[in-house]
Amino acid sequence: MTGKPTGVRGYEYGDDHITVFFKSGSVYTYTLSSCGGAHLANMKRLANAKRGLNTYLTKNKPPFASKY
Repeated sequence: MTGKPTGVRGYEYGDDHITVFFKSGSVYTYTLSSCGGAHLANMKRLANAKRGLNTYLTKNKPPFASKY
């Protein structure tokens, strides 16, 4: 295994959103309206690849629609 362990526990997404579940217990939802199509597409691609999503979120800080 290379790199650092991820802070992402899981995710789920639909056409216009992605919800990211973090190991800390935080849950963020990013929508097409909140962060735009490019960010949303990148997050879905990285989630499917199971690598890089946490790094992407940390570096790019896309605006989220909700957090709990």
